[in-house]
Amino acid sequence: VQLQASGGGLVQPGGSLRLSCAASGSTLDGYAVGWFRQAPGKEQERVSCIGSSDDNVYYTDSVKGRFTVSRDTAKNTVYLQMNNLKPEDTAVYTCGTDLFRRYCAGFEWYDGMNYRGEGTLVTVSS
Repeated sequence: VQLQASGGGLVQPGGSLRLSCAASGSTLDGYAVGWFRQAPGKEQERVSCIGSSDDNVYYTDSVKGRFTVSRDTAKNTVYLQMNNLKPEDTAVYTCGTDLFRRYCAGFEWYDGMNYRGEGTLVTVSS
């Protein structure tokens, strides 16, 4: 499977962006797909995940209530809607899956995902 993340950009604090993770070569249906980010000079951080069912989701504490993950099976795409963005959300966001797990659990497996797209840069600044 090939994954392509898009939708990043420059936004002011309090603004919104929607990231997309489009897949080709294999369906994402039935598999958990997640997002992680890496800010300059910092380690990778798990952000969010959606499992095989839409009610199986994970969010790291810092984005709860602001970010929403969803999927469009027909488009073979997973989205990350980011609202009320803060400067500390600035990072390269990458989507991925291992085409094996169906559930997110604590998304502690994010750094072992076999399939990852190129990241998209999100910059939150005034």
